[in-house]
Amino acid sequence: MKKIEHIGIAVKSIKDADQLFERLLGTSSYKLESVDSEHVDTSFFKIGASKIELLEATNPNSAIAKFIEKKGEGIHHIAFEVEDIHAEMERLRKEGFQLLNEQPKKGADNKLVCFVHPKSSNGVLVELCQEIR
Repeated sequence: MKKIEHIGIAVKSIKDADQLFERLLGTSSYKLESVDSEHVDTSFFKIGASKIELLEATNPNSAIAKFIEKKGEGIHHIAFEVEDIHAEMERLRKEGFQLLNEQPKKGADNKLVCFVHPKSSNGVLVELCQEIR
């Protein structure tokens, strides 16, 4: 793993959360994107080399909607940038981690992504991210 790529935050309203994070961080969101396969709208903020991804559910059955219903708004996941997502997935499987995806899928911000089940990572949902080249 190369670095923390971003921290994902589940929100009820991208519009309201954007305004809050603009005030908090002193900068505007640089990108809004819908990820239809995950039923979310996303908004990205960049502070130095770090990023924050806000996630709003677009479907009441989406993972983000269920997360907010169960736990409320807040930190949803931490994402790590990897050089080779397939190799990293295989390494983690061999280490005994449970992956939520058999194969990487297209995520937001031009990334291939895969998630590690929080039950195998001390309750933290971990996302692996590889830039699509």
